[in-house]
Amino acid sequence: MSALAAGLTLSACGGGKSSDTAQDSTAVADTTDSKVLVAYYSATGTTAKAAAEVADATGGTLYEIVPEKVYTDEDLDYENDNSRSAIENKNPDMRPAIKTGLDTAPYETVYVGFPVWWDKAPLVVYTFLDSYDFTGKKIIVFATAHSSGLNPSFDALKAAYPNYNLTEGVILNKTSEKAFDEWLDSLKK
Repeated sequence: MSALAAGLTLSACGGGKSSDTAQDSTAVADTTDSKVLVAYYSATGTTAKAAAEVADATGGTLYEIVPEKVYTDEDLDYENDNSRSAIENKNPDMRPAIKTGLDTAPYETVYVGFPVWWDKAPLVVYTFLDSYDFTGKKIIVFATAHSSGLNPSFDALKAAYPNYNLTEGVILNKTSEKAFDEWLDSLKK
């Protein structure tokens, strides 16, 4: 897990370059648990690193939530009230289009990760949850954040999806290797 300690020290809301090579297919490790899916949205790469750690630790299948229109650095400018992310923040019913095509039927446990924006999950995460039927599946929410906690984001997701079995996770780029292992162990109980 040394990659967790070293690799997740970046800020989730920092001004990293957005991914121009985002994929809408899954990357499967050699030893996967076919019942675990680790779906994530990452704007700057921080959440992608966290999701890879979760997939590695759980043996889950890694799946990137890819917006049809990738967020640029300008879209993520929190100081600009006219940036795409700021406009979406003011319009929580918006659902930015995402690339779809995932078969969720084989999965029993779904980890959903995202960067926290204004104490919320990005709306592409809502689009993902709207696009598939997760009824009867355990959904474990995790995130990365510069200064926010997970609780407001989780509460908003819980309110939006009351029929889903949502479990609150942790902010992974603020979590030690020991705390990460303890969190995953606690989910097995």
